[in-house]
Amino acid sequence: MLNRGIYKHYYLMLLPGLLWLAFFNLLPMYGVLMAFKDFNPGLGIFKSEWIGLENFKYMFELDDSKQVFQNTIFIALLKMIGNLIFPLIFALMLNEVKNRLFTRSVQTIVYLPHFLSWVIVAGIMLDILSYSGPINQILSLFGVEPTLFFANANMFPWLVVFSDIWKEFGFAAIIYFAALTSINPEMYEAAAIDGASQFKRLTSITLPSILPVAVLLGTLSLGNILNAGFDQIFNLYNPSVYSTGDIIDTWVYRAGLLDMQYGLATAVGLLKSVVGLVLISVSYGLAYRFANYRIF
Repeated sequence: MLNRGIYKHYYLMLLPGLLWLAFFNLLPMYGVLMAFKDFNPGLGIFKSEWIGLENFKYMFELDDSKQVFQNTIFIALLKMIGNLIFPLIFALMLNEVKNRLFTRSVQTIVYLPHFLSWVIVAGIMLDILSYSGPINQILSLFGVEPTLFFANANMFPWLVVFSDIWKEFGFAAIIYFAALTSINPEMYEAAAIDGASQFKRLTSITLPSILPVAVLLGTLSLGNILNAGFDQIFNLYNPSVYSTGDIIDTWVYRAGLLDMQYGLATAVGLLKSVVGLVLISVSYGLAYRFANYRIF
């Protein structure tokens, strides 16, 4: 029999992570009670008046909350689509390059932005696209008037999506590179002998081989339909673009911490969490059905 005492070292290794999970994820869960109460900081959570679903009813009566949900879904969907398509195209293009040194160098360069925080990336974006920034200076050479890009409500969602794709597509492409390396080279050799063109080999061998990976990533990303990126938008947005750039997380931040509507903010956050849980469950079901992926 195996000596069960040896597993105590693994349990000790797990202990810090379990403690972090308990203190920062499990214990704060009692705070969701604020969603069902007229929370008064002086009375505390348990002594505040119980009002049931009033915060949820009030939430759906607000025009701001409806717009926030629309903005969140719109931005999140664009990010999901962009972060599926562009990494795939990039991986396919780079896979056709036969110079391995060049390929590895490009891979390293394009996935480096993934490791930068949104505080840094947002600062770079705001400087580049500022009124006196290099983009406006270049446009002025062609007679175009300077534009306040991040103060334009129509442009803001697209700038958010573009910057997110630029930051993440190199890192996301790593998964496609891994799938491409698993394709048997003999299939390409056989196709070349049969006279198949490069494009025919791409459509008949490469794309079908990595399609299950693309389907898996697409289905798993459904769980993030209400996560449009708090860190990114919080560092980029301003009051002039609230109509198109305000998302659930930023709205909850302002309503809860700045306007002190703790019950309302908790209700919105709880609703988002419940919907997210349902979507994640559905996405894992779809991933198992279409890509034979399961974690348990």
